[in-house]
Amino acid sequence: MSKSKRINTFYKKLYKRYGPQAWWPGDSTLECIIGAILTQNTSWTNAEKAITNLKKERLIGIKELASLSTEKLASLIRPSGYYNQKALKIKHFISFVVENYQGDLESMFGKETRELRSKLLTIKGIGPETADTILLYAGNKPVFVVDAYTYRVLSRHALVPQDTNYDEIQELFTDSLTEDATVYNEYHALLVKVGKEHCRKRSPLCEGCPLQYDPHTILQ
Repeated sequence: MSKSKRINTFYKKLYKRYGPQAWWPGDSTLECIIGAILTQNTSWTNAEKAITNLKKERLIGIKELASLSTEKLASLIRPSGYYNQKALKIKHFISFVVENYQGDLESMFGKETRELRSKLLTIKGIGPETADTILLYAGNKPVFVVDAYTYRVLSRHALVPQDTNYDEIQELFTDSLTEDATVYNEYHALLVKVGKEHCRKRSPLCEGCPLQYDPHTILQ
């Protein structure tokens, strides 16, 4: 079976087992973006605590965050870990939107996807995974997000070599799937789901995994 067919088969198996995941959590576009930054190197639970703090202070807004001191922001997002660095990243993003799009997220997301992605990657602290998460989940752009769970599942099933980089993994998905933000959204979320429940970093639980009967599986 070709890699492309296996990518599609994996999606069908995961969706059949787990159903729609309804990602990304957030009551607004800006909240989704902030969540994408806060969840770096931590669990969503910790990121959510930080977002709750910002909501209590009614600070989920471009103007509000632009006028907030970096020190105050850092104290509010402390539960997310690396709070000083993340406060700077959020401030950098807010400045980017204000300077380039007059603080209008709708205007920002109205730009062509590749052009916007390139610009997002110029923001200090925003790497490919965070930029793509912003594009997919906040902007509903058809951009596939690659994370540690994605790499782990694919490498253990011999779909990618160990030295495969982010862009190569992303290309495998975009070449194999119809360009569809909804499918990309669900697939990424489903890979996280199976990664947490079965394809764990340590002590993988292959028994009962929806992908366990793939004859090409090679556990590393």
